Amino acid sequence: MSTTVITYNRGMSRWEPNARSRLEQAALDLYRERGFDQTTVAEIAQRAGLTERTFFRYFVDKREMLFWGQEILRELYMRTIAAMPGSAAPIDMVAAALEASVPVFNDRREIVRQRQAVIAANPGLQERELLKRAALASAMSDALRQRGVPDPIASLTANVGVLAFTTAFVRWVNAPDEYDLSQLIREALDQLKVITAGT
Repeated sequence: MSTTVITYNRGMSRWEPNARSRLEQAALDLYRERGFDQTTVAEIAQRAGLTERTFFRYFVDKREMLFWGQEILRELYMRTIAAMPGSAAPIDMVAAALEASVPVFNDRREIVRQRQAVIAANPGLQERELLKRAALASAMSDALRQRGVPDPIASLTANVGVLAFTTAFVRWVNAPDEYDLSQLIREALDQLKVITAGT
């Protein structure tokens, strides 16, 4: 009885372990080496040892690859605000939502730092980052309104929260080993409260 040996071409396999993370790291490496605009999807896939088809299974394009976690944050913010006690103040709901996202960033600390360095070097990506923040503020505004918080309080509170998070995030990215992101968020919110209180 003969035995048939089936071999698989690794490059053509339908399943690739850690494909998303491999593509993400390959892209970040290339963006930093060559620049975002000079890097192609084909080069990213090649660096990761994958195909372009695999790339497009995970990401729409090379730009959106840097922002794919936005929907995760949106859902997390809205879910956290929805679960807050009815007696909670709007700013406390937003603070809880922001702090709920901290593990997402802590788990990807080095990737986050590399990503921010790429964005900081490209004006077009900076603009996309601002749009992402605006979308997240809008999501929190919607969540607050669903809890009965009227406008303009809902919108103002959400935007203040995003401002506080951005301030904390910049400090954390620049020296993540020295700072706790949750603490930085609380400090930024406290500072904003002092400013608005006029003291």
